[in-house]
Amino acid sequence: MAADAVGGRSAAPAEPAPRGTAGARARAALAASWNRVYWLRGRHLALSPWAVDVCFAVGLFVLLGALSHGAVRAHPVPLLTAQAGLVLPLAWRRRAPLVAFGCVAAAALGQWLADQRLPADLALLIALYTVAANRDRARALGAFAVLEGGILLATVRWSPAEHRVGTFVSLSGLAVAALVIGSNMRGRREHMAFLEDRAVRLERERDQQAQLAVAGERARIAREMHDIVTHNLSVMVALADGAVFAQPTAPERASAAMQQVGVTGRQAITDMRRFLGVLRDDEPDALRHPQPGIGQLAGLAGQVRAAGLPTRLEITGEPSVVPAAAQLTAYRLVQEALTNTLKHAPAGTRADVRVACTTAAVTLSVADDGNGTVPAPPASGGASGHGLPGMHERAAAYGGRLTAGPQPGGGWRVEAVLTLTTPEAM
Repeated sequence: MAADAVGGRSAAPAEPAPRGTAGARARAALAASWNRVYWLRGRHLALSPWAVDVCFAVGLFVLLGALSHGAVRAHPVPLLTAQAGLVLPLAWRRRAPLVAFGCVAAAALGQWLADQRLPADLALLIALYTVAANRDRARALGAFAVLEGGILLATVRWSPAEHRVGTFVSLSGLAVAALVIGSNMRGRREHMAFLEDRAVRLERERDQQAQLAVAGERARIAREMHDIVTHNLSVMVALADGAVFAQPTAPERASAAMQQVGVTGRQAITDMRRFLGVLRDDEPDALRHPQPGIGQLAGLAGQVRAAGLPTRLEITGEPSVVPAAAQLTAYRLVQEALTNTLKHAPAGTRADVRVACTTAAVTLSVADDGNGTVPAPPASGGASGHGLPGMHERAAAYGGRLTAGPQPGGGWRVEAVLTLTTPEAM
């Protein structure tokens, strides 16, 4: 086999190693190692800021030492000590910017006293930048003033007299650049934090607005369903009771009452389909069945007359100048008021409905000559009704007012004014 390999002839493929052999264990160990590497990559491992600063300080120390290797070789102990005092405090530059800057400045002062010139003075600019990027403007200006004092001392001691002004201006320009860049970084960080906080607040407000919109829509649906179901059922109950009493003596009147029950039931179904069709975009009937308005009050009055409540309707003004939503509100208010009269007024009660329409407001009044009774309030802990509270909410939506109460001469009166110049009406 060895001869074949040396001679260049291809060797026969080796048989796969059985499970449990050294080769299989090696392959399994290699696969496990690769899986571990990919798992670590998936974890998005990153060094902490403290570790990054330590690596930066050590790397800068090594780099600056290499740049000044000639001087370090001649005087290793003092120069390496001074360089360590200048560079190594940068490991704490983000954890304690002012402390790091103070240590670097103190080392630079010692260097000046010892009359040692090192490229490690670059650490002063880095420390100033860190103070400006992580602390407020007052502390940054204080650190800048300290560095300017050091620049002045270094210029006077080490720069020739004819070049001192240029040297001082150049070094001061570097200090100003470090201060400005650090301040801009701090401003950008604060701006990003502000934008993030604003995004969080806007998201929270959006969720709150959505919850309020859902609650408002649920209340509106509850009011509409209450008005539709309660009114039509009240009329149907009154017609059915009348038919029962009229059956022995006037079968034809009982038959007419039951026919009216059918008409009212079909009207209730139509109203329900119309309302649900408005809620559903894919319902074609929503386009063919407009919501009721002031023009349908005549049919409403005829419906309650057939249920046994004589009703007189008077409409003044031009209903066409009233928006459709305001007309629906006026219709529902009249409907609810007549339904309450039909349910709670004694036999023989008469109702009087007046509606006045202008471009500025809709004024309506529903009065009866009954005994002035109203529904009993719900028991403690029970669900509140949608009658009078719902009527008040409908009127308030148009910036109007609604009053309901007994009349001095007997009976009950509901009055409402819908303002059409409010933003809700527009």
